[in-house]
Amino acid sequence: MRLYKGGVGQASWALHRLTGIGVLFFLFTHIADTALIMVGPEWYNKIIAIYQMPLFGISEIFLFAAVLFHSLNGLRIVIIDFWPEATVHHKLLFKGMMGIFLAVFIPVAWIMLGHALHGGAH
Repeated sequence: MRLYKGGVGQASWALHRLTGIGVLFFLFTHIADTALIMVGPEWYNKIIAIYQMPLFGISEIFLFAAVLFHSLNGLRIVIIDFWPEATVHHKLLFKGMMGIFLAVFIPVAWIMLGHALHGGAH
């Protein structure tokens, strides 16, 4: 009996699900904190003040990573869905997608980190 050892396909599947859940969690949180304006401006302003802290600036980098990975992997999945022959090349497609991810993520994360640590405008 041969055991399934995972690999690129399973890793991309799991990361796609995790990033989707993370983005959905952010969306619900964002809706809830924006709804605080109905409770009163002072509550809304307290939450916004918390978001100005460096920790939240750094967490925005993780949000960006999740959105970027989820969208690029989604495009990879669409390619495989529309061109089944591409399934044979799914590892190469994943490597290419990760190359694009890193090429976009690294410079943007560097800029975001500078803003988070030095109090730049978001």
